[in-house]
Amino acid sequence: MADRPKSSGNGDGTPDYDWIYGGRRSAPDPTRPVRRPSRRPGDAEPAEGTDPEANPEATRVLPTMPPGGSDRRSRPSTPPPAPARPASQRALPAPGEIAPTPGAGRGSGKSGRPGVPSPLGARKWLRPRRILLIVLVLVIVWVGAIVWAGLSFPHSMTRVAFEPAGARPADQPGTTYLVVASDSRKGLTKAQRKKLSTGDAGGQRTDTIKLLHTGGGKSLLLTIPRDSYVPIPGHGSSKINAAFAWGGPKLLVKTIEQNTGIRIDGYVEIGMGGLVNLVDGVGGITICPKTAMNDKLAGLHVKKGCQQADGVKALAYSRSRHAQKLGDLGRGEAQTEVIGQIGHKVATVGTLLNPFRLHSLSDAASGISVGKGMSTLQIAKFAWAFKGVAGGSELTCGVPISDMYIHWDPVRSKKMFNYIKADKTDDIPASLCTPSGLPKSVTG
Repeated sequence: MADRPKSSGNGDGTPDYDWIYGGRRSAPDPTRPVRRPSRRPGDAEPAEGTDPEANPEATRVLPTMPPGGSDRRSRPSTPPPAPARPASQRALPAPGEIAPTPGAGRGSGKSGRPGVPSPLGARKWLRPRRILLIVLVLVIVWVGAIVWAGLSFPHSMTRVAFEPAGARPADQPGTTYLVVASDSRKGLTKAQRKKLSTGDAGGQRTDTIKLLHTGGGKSLLLTIPRDSYVPIPGHGSSKINAAFAWGGPKLLVKTIEQNTGIRIDGYVEIGMGGLVNLVDGVGGITICPKTAMNDKLAGLHVKKGCQQADGVKALAYSRSRHAQKLGDLGRGEAQTEVIGQIGHKVATVGTLLNPFRLHSLSDAASGISVGKGMSTLQIAKFAWAFKGVAGGSELTCGVPISDMYIHWDPVRSKKMFNYIKADKTDDIPASLCTPSGLPKSVTG
């Protein structure tokens, strides 16, 4: 509180309090020095000849006290803004200006040393938005690689004409593919033929002939024994694989259509080298021989039971007939197992989402031939159907035969063909669908 002037009293020793209540003060003591109130910065100078003591109101106003009770009489409450100086002339921050953090100058790290990166700069890369952006870029690159590899797979295949000229069966419900595994040594070096135990046989024959039907019911993989004795257009009656040697895919398709009444909608051919590369491209497959098998001609030596097989072993397993109990019929079952396993591995998530594996398959696809006019979607449906066959959820049957000389059973085989033509595979009785084509009463 401001000091009040000492009163000289009213003469009777009573203090004079008129200065508080606005009364007149007693005459000033000429022996006492005059106390002038302190001025705040920015206050106007008193007019000349004006005595502040002459205005009693100037000394009666109580000064404002800041929080905490400190006396602010000696410092301004709100300093006036000082004129800004150029940055080049500033040695210290102007009044009211926040001083910069020590060491935070441009071109220095947190410690203020030039050339030392600030940890705050490194933390910028850990911000959620930046992390999300990096992850998004990686996902785009990954998806692009998968799409590129997936699209290049069918384009790497060789396209061949398979549709024969002349009269053909009318369009039928569902889709039926002809699957051929040939014994062609094309593209194999002498060292590779020795390693694969393929020999030097000339010409080109079909070790595997199968029909894969997909439609409204279960997919069906039907094995046609290569030694099936049937009429071949323009060549009389002979083993069915001779049609391929005489006239290639077109004559083979025409022979099958005329003997079964089933229209062939697509064509897939795999050579020996292509089979090896496909198996290796999917990282190997699993084979499950029922007995130990040793076949020097095929280069096969396997134990009984399920085991991992690379491309060389898978080819030997699918070609061997001398180690099979049912000879060529048993070989047909092994070939179904190998091709089905390839389709199963191709359609797995581990393959479809792995751009490196898809790239390997793209290289292996050069050993595969597909029919002209087949779309990428049809090829994908073909691979997907094979996955189901390998998993056991679909049907694997042999053309019903009547003897080991590979004569088709005229009644049972016709029933099988009619089910396929009508796309009613779900109605095929178990007694008609056997892996070898022989009745269960014969095979047990």
